[in-house]
Amino acid sequence: MSDFVHLHLHSEYSLLDGACRIADIPERAKECGHTACAITDHGVMYGAVAFYEACKKAGIKPIIGCEVYVARRSRFDKTHGEDDQSYHLVLLVKNETGYRNLIYMVTKSFTEGFYGKPRIDMELLESHHDGLVALSACLAGAVPRAIMNGDLDTARETALRMKSLFGDDYFLELQDHKLDEQKQVNSALIRLSRELSIPLVATNDAHYLRRRDADSQAVLLCIQTNSVISDGRPIGFETDEFYYKTTDEMKALFGNIDGGELGDPISNSVKIADRCNFDFDMSKIFLPAFRPEDGSPPDEYLRRLVYAGFEGRICDGRIRFDDKHTEREYRERLEYELDVITKMGYTD
Repeated sequence: MSDFVHLHLHSEYSLLDGACRIADIPERAKECGHTACAITDHGVMYGAVAFYEACKKAGIKPIIGCEVYVARRSRFDKTHGEDDQSYHLVLLVKNETGYRNLIYMVTKSFTEGFYGKPRIDMELLESHHDGLVALSACLAGAVPRAIMNGDLDTARETALRMKSLFGDDYFLELQDHKLDEQKQVNSALIRLSRELSIPLVATNDAHYLRRRDADSQAVLLCIQTNSVISDGRPIGFETDEFYYKTTDEMKALFGNIDGGELGDPISNSVKIADRCNFDFDMSKIFLPAFRPEDGSPPDEYLRRLVYAGFEGRICDGRIRFDDKHTEREYRERLEYELDVITKMGYTD
């Protein structure tokens, strides 16, 4: 494993936000001497399989993750003025249990929690945190926001609540993009780490692969926010530091921070990467399982549905028989189709 691993990265699937092309990420990782890399798109996992395959092909260890949006209250609360903003939280998959939990929560964030953004909540985290590593995220995370608001008690309470859920798999995330707010936040995070025995990890919220790509990503954000580039960089991305940095660049930012027994922020990125060992099984086709409510076998249930539909079409005149297309021919064709579906295992 390399001396540093990027654990916070947004691909083009962070729509109108991320500008790291999945096809180019493994090349950049190898260029920097890295042997692993994570994908943590905003609220979605559309790019997970493509990222996994691209990394595997290039000999880079893929780490599947997501920067989820956490509702301030319940994911079911959708009151204007109270629930418009949510907190960021980075979740990384350790194993198959973690992957199943993450995709379950991301699904629920759309089907139940969507309000401006796809949102999960603490209820989901409490019941589906197994197999996941959690990072406190960027300035939009719950702990950093509390710090910026001068509310260290809330920051402390939030960090302890997350530690109670994730145990040693919860990390306070240090970032430095030359933003004044990050100096304040990082100083407080280091103090909290020592006080609460929560380890630190260094990340670089990569939204593009090289410094020269900053303007291109800014254009994407302008499209998203309906603004123009001549007004300056969008809020939160005022600098050109949100790129995929080398190990030396990350060590220059965080190499002098001593985490003591908890480990330093740079080496902790590698420790986290070592814990994340999930692989997609590409050798099988996974199809949903359907169990009829009446308890009958799926093949039998499908056959009943098919023949009910067939008889209904005869009764209402949508199917008419003649010398060219006889009833026998229809029924033989139905049996043929049902036989193929059953033998292929596609009944469900």
